[in-house]
Amino acid sequence: MQPVLRVAPQPRDLNNNGHIFGGWVLSQMDIAGGIMAARVARGSTATVAIEAMEFIAPILTRDLISVYARVERIGRTSVAIRLDVIASRNLGEERVPVTSGLFTFVALDENHHPRLIPEESKQKYRKD
Repeated sequence: MQPVLRVAPQPRDLNNNGHIFGGWVLSQMDIAGGIMAARVARGSTATVAIEAMEFIAPILTRDLISVYARVERIGRTSVAIRLDVIASRNLGEERVPVTSGLFTFVALDENHHPRLIPEESKQKYRKD
């Protein structure tokens, strides 16, 4: 997996339990997944599905989160990206896995219709 995004949540991102709101985490994952999907598709993409989302531990206000991405599979027009979120706590002394999910993106042409993912990308990101 490669790191794609690093973000420090703010107090405004808290839910009623004093933890970071799950929707905020989901949006950060979608941003990171979109970055990785655009690299693979070599252009615009859109999120079409989120599978197997799992919250493992809460994110706290002083955490620094890192979103890691790995290509799981590439289809004709879509790419599935595994996203893992790790929180760094206590000034980086502790690394806590907080959530994971599988996001699927579709490559888009200039008219916002699905387009083929380049063969070169399929070869470059193919799992061996």
